[in-house]
Amino acid sequence: MKLYGISNCSTVKKARDWLAQHDIVVEFHDFKKSGLDNATAQAWLRQTDWTKLVNRSGLTWRGLPEQRKQAIQDAPAAMALMLEKTSVIKRPVLEKNGKLLHVGFDAAAYSKIFNL
Repeated sequence: MKLYGISNCSTVKKARDWLAQHDIVVEFHDFKKSGLDNATAQAWLRQTDWTKLVNRSGLTWRGLPEQRKQAIQDAPAAMALMLEKTSVIKRPVLEKNGKLLHVGFDAAAYSKIFNL
């Protein structure tokens, strides 16, 4: 199981704390240190809509030029943006064996995923 995010993100910290409190071990993949590969981004976009993966309320999105924001209208454009600016991805992303389990953090959803 792998948790993708940025180590100093408050939502990622909440997810990591929740996992630790429930003795659930996950591998952590830091976007800032390790980036995101094309194959992973494609796999996620096959499993969920790009609008769930691109955080359009975050600082990175808000900092984009308006023309660039308008150009993000489909999965290929979203993928290019996610690969270029990984901090635009809604965090954290939880996956197991390539299967996307959850985007973002919600304690109730995590409890359901882990049958707690």
